[in-house]
Amino acid sequence: MAATPAGRAVKRLVVLVSGSGTNLQALLDEIHRTGVTAYGAEIVAVGADRDGIEGLARAELAGLPTFVCRVKDFGSRGEWDTALAEAVSAFQPDLVVSAGFMKIVGKEFLARFGGRFVNTHPALLPSFPGAHGVRDALAYGAKVTGCTVHFVDDGVDTGPIIAQGVVEVRDEDDESALHERIKEVERRLLVEVVGRLARNGHRIEGRKVVIQ
Repeated sequence: MAATPAGRAVKRLVVLVSGSGTNLQALLDEIHRTGVTAYGAEIVAVGADRDGIEGLARAELAGLPTFVCRVKDFGSRGEWDTALAEAVSAFQPDLVVSAGFMKIVGKEFLARFGGRFVNTHPALLPSFPGAHGVRDALAYGAKVTGCTVHFVDDGVDTGPIIAQGVVEVRDEDDESALHERIKEVERRLLVEVVGRLARNGHRIEGRKVVIQ
């Protein structure tokens, strides 16, 4: 069982990005709108697996510290995983949020942040895991799909589910149109879930996440 403490102390977030950073921006906007104390968390750093991305630019515009850990800069994936874990640990986060972070973390990272590493997936897990959740749902003929906010474990999209949002599949949908509607729900759900985790704390009982 993993848990984070409850209470009203403001929690520290490290956010990891790989691209445009729209989920990061949604978090920044909500924290700015409500205030750090009311939201329950503040972003203390943003990390990425590559340079020159809009997500890092958003962080820098917000005055946040940033760091980059590129897989190609290390001799092995394990060395990269350890370096990423060290870089994140330096900011002493209570929660780590994957906001479109497109790398699978390894044992060292999960040893430090298991049960505290939040991710989103554009399907209703356990259905349609993996890199093509939207495409796979369309191909299967699903009538509803959506998004899942979950904790990361050592599988691919197999960690305990925190919350889910449902999106109807329309007859005229292609992958792009459906994915855009899922992203809208995903951003709102991620912002809501991270705030609730920060304000209330949580525990994990088997596969069940209980927000306290």
